[in-house]
Amino acid sequence: MRMLIATAGVLSPDSVAYFAERLVGREGSVRVITVIEVPRSFLDEIRGDAWHPLSEDSPPWSSEEDALIARYVEERGHRLTDPLLAALRARGIEATVTYLEGEDPADTILAAAEEMRADVVVLGATKHLFAEWESVSARVLRDTRRPVLVIPASPRPIDELTE
Repeated sequence: MRMLIATAGVLSPDSVAYFAERLVGREGSVRVITVIEVPRSFLDEIRGDAWHPLSEDSPPWSSEEDALIARYVEERGHRLTDPLLAALRARGIEATVTYLEGEDPADTILAAAEEMRADVVVLGATKHLFAEWESVSARVLRDTRRPVLVIPASPRPIDELTE
């Protein structure tokens, strides 16, 4: 079995590792992804003619700028996936991890699931799925032909809700 776990850092690592162990076991493959949005349109706008009034076109991205963006994606990706990867390893499951850059997380997750030919896609949900069909989880559920397991975010303690 091939499992794709897409996280934005809201999935409960222990719950996901539990399901991965039950569904995939030690023989299957698990790929963890997170989609990082780098607002390139904003960056392009900053570097546009408004900021360079003497040039006809904004200059191309330099390798240094590309390296900075790659570093941002990597660092943010680690923060979002490291707890989940640790929980999977604790259960004896080695997973590959990929940090994907994309402006539309749902489309990026759908493309990754197709590319991997995932047997199941695991997502988190922080919103009521059926009340708001435009959430990332709801869009993946609606637009994929693959089985999807949605694991709700861990409930916040009562004292946090009253603050």
